[in-house]
Amino acid sequence: MELLVRYLDRSNSVSSVSTQDIIKEENLRDDLRYYFMSPCEKYRARRQLPWKLLVQILKIIMITTQLILFGLNNQLVVSYKEENTMALKNLFLKDYSGVDEDDYSVAVYTQQSVYDSLFHVMDQYSQLGRISVGPISYAEDEGGNRLPLIICKEYYKRGSVEPSEEAYDIDAQLETVCLSHDPKTVNETRTQNSSFFDLDFYRLVDIKITFQLKGINLQTVRRRELPDCYSFYVTITFDNQCHSGKVKIFLDIDTQSSACRDWKISGTAQKNTHYLLVFDAFVILVCLTSAVLCTRSIVLAVRLLQRFSRFSHENYNRKVCEDDQGEFLNGWYVLVIVSDLLAIVGSILKMEIQAKSLTSYDVCSIFLGTSTLMVWVGVIRYLGYFQKYNVLILTMKAAFPKVLRFCCCAGMIYLGYTFCGWIVLGPYHEKFEGLSRVAECLFSLLNGDDMFETFAQLKDKNTLVWLFSRAYLYSFISLFIYMVLSLFIALITDAYETIKKFQKDGFPLTDLQKFLREQKDFPVAESSSQTDTNVRYSSALCCCQRVPESDDVILIS
Repeated sequence: MELLVRYLDRSNSVSSVSTQDIIKEENLRDDLRYYFMSPCEKYRARRQLPWKLLVQILKIIMITTQLILFGLNNQLVVSYKEENTMALKNLFLKDYSGVDEDDYSVAVYTQQSVYDSLFHVMDQYSQLGRISVGPISYAEDEGGNRLPLIICKEYYKRGSVEPSEEAYDIDAQLETVCLSHDPKTVNETRTQNSSFFDLDFYRLVDIKITFQLKGINLQTVRRRELPDCYSFYVTITFDNQCHSGKVKIFLDIDTQSSACRDWKISGTAQKNTHYLLVFDAFVILVCLTSAVLCTRSIVLAVRLLQRFSRFSHENYNRKVCEDDQGEFLNGWYVLVIVSDLLAIVGSILKMEIQAKSLTSYDVCSIFLGTSTLMVWVGVIRYLGYFQKYNVLILTMKAAFPKVLRFCCCAGMIYLGYTFCGWIVLGPYHEKFEGLSRVAECLFSLLNGDDMFETFAQLKDKNTLVWLFSRAYLYSFISLFIYMVLSLFIALITDAYETIKKFQKDGFPLTDLQKFLREQKDFPVAESSSQTDTNVRYSSALCCCQRVPESDDVILIS
């Protein structure tokens, strides 16, 4: 009798342990299935609102609105700077026609032209207040005195050149001499410093004229924003480094904006900076919420992966394969978190710019533009819940590794053609003068653009180079258009056909998918009269309902 009791107790304990294991397995399966559901399926399963989806929709609207507002304001700033650059070129460059050379310079070819251009800058600077039609004036120091114009010439310390005798004697050490020019004493400056303006062109390397101006961007008044005050640091360079008989004149401007010290606006224009600052702060709050929710999802995924790994090891003595591990490590969440961080940094910079504490429009534009790009790319994740769009997304995912390896191989050939074209054709063709220009020209040829123009513009002064250029261009076009591009398209087409075949015949099942298929669909909470109402509400909230097929439950996640 005692033996029978022990046997029954042992059987009950074994049965109890077996029951606990089954419950533990079913709980793990339910948690995994729920994790890989779409937001709509999660709502139908547990009646929980898809907070991450709602936050992402709100974030897309707000970040796009923020980008548009900043872009419109930035466009006014850029147009103001560009038009001021053009105005200053017309003011200070003698006989400026409005057309620059390829390097944005203006060229003169005689000594008299150099002198005329140099004195023209001094004269125009002296009478700037009378000739300029824009709100621009001289910069002043803290004492209220006008900042002078500085002229510096750089030349070889000693030298003599006799081209007819093929003789020269040059001391390569450079010397720099500078002269300050007060706008009120332009004539006296020329008379008292006549030796300074006596130029030895065979020794002259360059002349740099620097001065500072002040301006106000009044066009922002119509946008109900305070006008910004600008400092223009102007540099005019007479470049004679080549000593080729051609002196290039460059006009460069560095611009710095700041809040005006004394301002008063009446009429309808009012300052609306505070509203924009509140909006930017709300954008930061939404992005922080999104980042926290996505980080929480990543943490849950890691915990689920650890549970599934322990289960596989304890029950089947197997490790989780890389494909299954990749299903838990959702790259979309990483993309969303990165976009949130960029949006937060960009919003902070935007707030600083609006408060006139910073002027880095370009840096802020990069952060806001990149974050908006990533936010809209993240929308692809939700399109993956639709079967027709999912085919395209799966095709890109399957083809990306092969395409990346293929591009690495093709890139080696492309770099070879780039270096070869630069060293051989650079002296004879303007499109091959620099490595970046060669790469851009070849990429244009790769897409079928400017083919005839590239062939026709090559100078045929050297027959050997002309023949080489034909072989070079024909081989590149034939290789990349007829072979490389065709193989590139074939890789994507092959991945697309494979995905279509899998959708028709069924995807290969991994251990994770086999584990999830051992039970029916996730249990949906039922409540007689309330069920239909909740389903209809789910349909109205999420218009992406679909019945998931057993073969693609995991692959679309």
